[in-house]
Amino acid sequence: MNVSHEINLLVEEIQRLGSKNANGQTSVKFGVLFNDERCANIFEALVGTLKAAKKRKLIDFQSELLLQGVHDHVDIVLLEG
Repeated sequence: MNVSHEINLLVEEIQRLGSKNANGQTSVKFGVLFNDERCANIFEALVGTLKAAKKRKLIDFQSELLLQGVHDHVDIVLLEG
């Protein structure tokens, strides 16, 4: 699977699992995304896909590195779409 395709799938999953925040952007907690069974089946390296999407400025989150458990409550915000 190529990176662009994985990022597109990630955007779809954020839209599926997330909800609108106060700014009208779709947002989902990292723990919700990480623990979702469908996401687990799609993404071999969820954190790598998140970092690639952040680098392309499609999403934003307030952490350099996301670790399951420690960062479960970090919001992942969809900047486009």
